[in-house]
Amino acid sequence: MDVINGLLGGFQGIVQPTNLFYCFVGVLVGTLVGVLPGIGPIGAMSILLPCTFGLSPVSSVIMLAGIYYGAMYGGSTTSILVNIPGEAASVVTCLDGYQMARQGRAGPALGISALGSFIAGTIGTIALMFLVTPLAEVALKFGPAEFTAVMCFSMTVLTYLASRSMLRALLMVVAGLIVGTAGNDPIAAIPRFTFGTAYLLDGIGLVPVAMGLFGISEVFINMERLQERGIFKAKIKNLFPNLQDWRRSLGPIGRGSVIGFLLGILPGGGAIVASFFSYTMEKRLSKFPNEFGKGAIEGVAGPETANNAASAGAFVPLLALGIPPNAIMGLLLGALIIHGVTPGPLLVSQHPEIFWGVIASMYLGNVMLVLLNLPLIGLWVRVLKVPYRMLMPLILLCCVIGAYATNNNTTDLVVMIIFGIVGYILRKLQYELAPFLLAMILGPLLETNFRNALRMSDGSFMIFVQKPISAVILGISALLIISTGFSTYRKTKMRMIKEAGPDD
Repeated sequence: MDVINGLLGGFQGIVQPTNLFYCFVGVLVGTLVGVLPGIGPIGAMSILLPCTFGLSPVSSVIMLAGIYYGAMYGGSTTSILVNIPGEAASVVTCLDGYQMARQGRAGPALGISALGSFIAGTIGTIALMFLVTPLAEVALKFGPAEFTAVMCFSMTVLTYLASRSMLRALLMVVAGLIVGTAGNDPIAAIPRFTFGTAYLLDGIGLVPVAMGLFGISEVFINMERLQERGIFKAKIKNLFPNLQDWRRSLGPIGRGSVIGFLLGILPGGGAIVASFFSYTMEKRLSKFPNEFGKGAIEGVAGPETANNAASAGAFVPLLALGIPPNAIMGLLLGALIIHGVTPGPLLVSQHPEIFWGVIASMYLGNVMLVLLNLPLIGLWVRVLKVPYRMLMPLILLCCVIGAYATNNNTTDLVVMIIFGIVGYILRKLQYELAPFLLAMILGPLLETNFRNALRMSDGSFMIFVQKPISAVILGISALLIISTGFSTYRKTKMRMIKEAGPDD
């Protein structure tokens, strides 16, 4: 009954005109971000984060959450019509979605994508609603040692699942932790790495860093790309899949919902891993594996369902433990902290209006997204024709206004530009930026819990081993690092053997 009463209270809050408006704005912007290739939800959330400072915590989180799961919906449109993923999690959709469009079945591909996403989003929200409260009760038994272990595990898995080199991802984590230490010591209040400037006493701001890394660097990257986007010009019709399409899609939708939600909970897992995992599994289970890559509707239904379910699952560790599983949830954590709200085991009891408001907004947001994605598909096709030379200056303007409006401080603009240049260089060198941002956000929390654990044990590191939960989590983290190192060693050895001649 507590769940039902809480949900009813959440709906009472979300139907207020202000919250309803920001929920709509969030999913609309999210869909737009998903449709436009290159920007991504993390870039849009970084740009719009300053706009939420004048809002209530509930409205702020509702809008930012709407951008996140809205981008998962919109990303399929460009994948199907342009063969360019609007969002990283929609890469797999290109394989069969675009082929369906070329066969004159763009309508069913878009339809099953939107309806499957709606089903997955609803299932994920229901699971989130029932899972967070018991997990939060378990988390109340966590101490500084356990939270230190969980945060270490989160960053370890993020580097372990890096799409490129794990060593490079680990370097980005270390760099993020170092940047996060700038400012006053969280326990002793002694200035560190401030270089005598008052600006750094409170640390380097999250907003200018995020805007620089993901907004400004995106502008620089796209300035190099002059290619035009070729939109598939066949007429889009029959948006609602037929019975045969539904028969082939129901299994992938059900499996994708479960897999996506579970992988979304894991640190570093998220929508990208979920969509690839779903596609691989559906290809193995399908009665028509030869059709995959040639226009199989299961290749659209499964991944699109999985990435939307993963976006709901990602809220579980954030709301229950206060630990973001990915960089996007890290931005949400930063937004809550800016509003004076600390997510974690006490969120449901101390701020029920935020927790249940977000849950209720996800139900309504999923309905709004179906209405936005199916009837307005013609509008999104026109949006795709907006040239980058017009879009990028607008993004740059939003970044400048947002960074300055945060504290009315021109130094924030300098920080944003510096990190924009740094982000551009790192992306050119194929370094991932998400581990850096997540480590920067988690750094102060990790340091505080780590030092509190040592104070409890009079400086003994054995506390992390003596506590069963922290010992198991740290053990798993160590195994991940060792296994990756061993795998890298084997690959290097095999490459050296192949390159060596017979005499060697």
